Amino acid sequence: MKLTVFGRLMLLNILPNEGNFLTLKIVNQLQQDLSFSEEELKRLDIKQVDGNVTWNRLADEPKEVTIGEKATDIIVSALKKLNDTNKLTLQHYELYEKFIEGGK
Repeated sequence: MKLTVFGRLMLLNILPNEGNFLTLKIVNQLQQDLSFSEEELKRLDIKQVDGNVTWNRLADEPKEVTIGEKATDIIVSALKKLNDTNKLTLQHYELYEKFIEGGK
C-alpha cells in the first residue's frame, strides 16, 4: 500500500501500545516499516517543533509499505475503536476509507 508522510504518521499514532505478544510483535514490525530512513528525513526535511511535525510536502512521494493480514486487522480494530468512541477525526478520514471502507 502506498502511503504519504501524513498517512504514515497517522498510522504510527493509532497503533496500540498494549496487547498480547503476537500483536506487539506485528506492531513493532509495522512501526519499523512505517518509520523514516535517514535519507527520507533529509530529503523530506522532517522536523518536530513544539510537538508538531513538519516536512517538505513537495518532496513527499508515497512509500510502498507492505501491510499483512494481521497488521491490517490491528489497524482496522484501532480505527473502529476510534469510531465507536467518537474519537475519529478528519485526520483519520483517509485511513478510515482505505482500511474500513475498502478503498485499499
